[in-house]
Amino acid sequence: MCGLTGFLGGDFSNDHLVNSILEEMSAQLESRGPDSAGLWSDASSQIAFAHRRLAIMDLSPSGKQPMFSGSNRFVMTYNGEIYNSAEVRNELIKSQVAPIWRGHSDTETLLAGFDAWGIKDTILRVTGMFAIAIWDNDLEQLTLVRDRIGEKPLYYGWQGAGRNKVFFVWL
Repeated sequence: MCGLTGFLGGDFSNDHLVNSILEEMSAQLESRGPDSAGLWSDASSQIAFAHRRLAIMDLSPSGKQPMFSGSNRFVMTYNGEIYNSAEVRNELIKSQVAPIWRGHSDTETLLAGFDAWGIKDTILRVTGMFAIAIWDNDLEQLTLVRDRIGEKPLYYGWQGAGRNKVFFVWL
């Protein structure tokens, strides 16, 4: 099981402080993902993700998260498994919209689908158990997604007020 966390909003004027907070949030999830850790933040959009990885599908570093789509439009952190990942990849290949694959992770498959079909249409194509946080760089929009049954939990909430109001997400 992986762990993910992040926040949207708040004071991003000090990169060191943002990374320190993100690292501490990630450290709290270490038991959920001891294989690797990844951080990503964008000060201009005031968004940050941290991911703790338990490598199962793609054991190589190419499965590390947070991960960007081939177009760099989407960045996501995710926990779960896409059961029909191979079929979705084949559909992308047959439709001639597949990227040059970097690895074999279902994370990369999801991101390629987001680039090709958008978030909603990709989620409608997949079966599995998952909780996902996706940042759209073009729209500057955060999307949170859970599997249809809700097997993977996803928690979120607000803290603070005014300019210091921050939206948190964690799993």
